[in-house]
Amino acid sequence: MADAGWTAVEITGTAGAAPLVLVCEHASRAIPPELDDLGLDDEARSAHVAWDIGAAVLARRLSERLDAPLVSGGLSRLVYDCNRPLSAPDCIPARSERYDVPGNRDLDEAARRLRFERVHEPFHATLADVCRTQERRCGRTIDLVTVHSFTPVYLGVPRAVEIGFLHHEDAALASAAVAAERARGAYRAALDEPYSAADGVTYTLARHGEGEGRRALMIEVRNDLIATDAASARMGDHLARTLARALADAPQAAGAAP
Repeated sequence: MADAGWTAVEITGTAGAAPLVLVCEHASRAIPPELDDLGLDDEARSAHVAWDIGAAVLARRLSERLDAPLVSGGLSRLVYDCNRPLSAPDCIPARSERYDVPGNRDLDEAARRLRFERVHEPFHATLADVCRTQERRCGRTIDLVTVHSFTPVYLGVPRAVEIGFLHHEDAALASAAVAAERARGAYRAALDEPYSAADGVTYTLARHGEGEGRRALMIEVRNDLIATDAASARMGDHLARTLARALADAPQAAGAAP
């Protein structure tokens, strides 16, 4: 987008040679100036509802360690959640967990459509192009891995899981990742926690992963484990090894080009 303040997508690591593309939809908490902070105070703009805390640094570290391009969201998920279609009620939430979002209240269809066109559309067009380019470079079907973080306590309920590996319909890569992580014994890992496809969180996986014949995986890391840049980088080093094992062990997607 050429409009000032509406940088919807960022790309790094484009020289990566691995048959893999990384995605971090909720990397940023930036809000375009014209939206007047969506009426939020500093606490809300820094909270997990605005972005995935620690995920951007984690994703960049994985990009470096795995030699893969990374496509990241450039705006807060509260402006528009790039892991949701326009039909999803929470793609532009008027309330997220315990935070009201005044700037998203009572938006008409034209305003919702404008957010969709300025954020969702360039993000997903860019991601599709990066995936196709990487497949041409590698001469084979790539894998898709999205990187997220989650709050340790949600709506007053503590979460014991530390790393979740999620899938859309094909569980092969996620299951291989859980097995690899559990074998290392460092963190409490689980399949489809703290969310699953039933919660509507696998839109990107379905669209750019399984929908294109690619193996796809979502990683969710509890954000108290990556609350600083140094901690995020260490987790990136750890997960790079887990992912490398999972990518090697999981069966290829049906119909994927070798």
